[in-house]
Amino acid sequence: MEYISIGNVKLKKTAALAPMASVADRAYRILCREFGACYTVSELISSKGLCYSDKKTAELCTVTEKERPMALQIFGDDPEFMKRGAEICMSYHPDILDINMGCPVPKVVNNNSGSALMKDPDRAAKIVEAVKSISEVPVTVKFRKGWSRDMVNAVEFAEVMEQAGADAVTVHGRTKDQMYSGSSDMDIIKQVKQAVSIPVIGNGDVDSLSSCLDMYSYTGCDLVMIGRASYGNPFIFREIDCYFDNGEYTPPTVEKRMEIMLYHIELILSQPEKDETRAMREARKHASWYMKGLYGAAAFRNRCYSLETFDDAKRLAEDFLKLQHEHS
Repeated sequence: MEYISIGNVKLKKTAALAPMASVADRAYRILCREFGACYTVSELISSKGLCYSDKKTAELCTVTEKERPMALQIFGDDPEFMKRGAEICMSYHPDILDINMGCPVPKVVNNNSGSALMKDPDRAAKIVEAVKSISEVPVTVKFRKGWSRDMVNAVEFAEVMEQAGADAVTVHGRTKDQMYSGSSDMDIIKQVKQAVSIPVIGNGDVDSLSSCLDMYSYTGCDLVMIGRASYGNPFIFREIDCYFDNGEYTPPTVEKRMEIMLYHIELILSQPEKDETRAMREARKHASWYMKGLYGAAAFRNRCYSLETFDDAKRLAEDFLKLQHEHS
């Protein structure tokens, strides 16, 4: 097994779980770590929300042992607020502090945060310097290929981030304008890797062991990060981990899929910050993802989005398994 180091943090060179707002919550991160994700990152945390003592923002900062190694990811456009936010994050003892400069969502971009910072490398550098001045852990930066097709500047941006003190960078191979459509560009990740001496994490369109190996081989990146391909599929981390650890991987049966779906819902329900109503509401999309691609999944989608209790979920799994057995 190979390892990489981001500052003083040692990580398996397998696959990490990408930060995904409203998806990769604590239950999701714990589950993916149990299946072999080598590293997790929190949902997006507002630096101003931290500074103004927003309760929900503070909840996002809690790091449990089951999620480690884990980064807290903060965003903002003001170096002073980012510095103060980073200082607050230190009290939650993350392993790494990640700065989001890649989020394409309008409510983030319209506040000059996220991927909007790719249009202002000087401000981005001041943010990294400010966060580095207070952080007790390695600082990384996640960004995109560029702002638009006419403004592709990931290589130059990565060089500025390195000069500002970033300990590693994560590059998503799409522009802000692409959002999550089209294809991720591995060439830009390769170019960034060739341009900087700090670790480079490649992100975008890794949806299988094969595409993970392609990302490593083609770009030379130090680590691969997986996002949407893990929806209803934490098994992808086990397959990749088994490959690099020379272990044997057995694809999940439909019974195993339903077992893990129910376990995932139990994890969501077990989080103290969520009552049953909120937890089950959040579990609905996950339930539908575990069924995706299987016979009759479309017909069960409405039931997934009507789940109210854990018993509802158990009956859903039983009926879905019955359908699979009848079809086989």
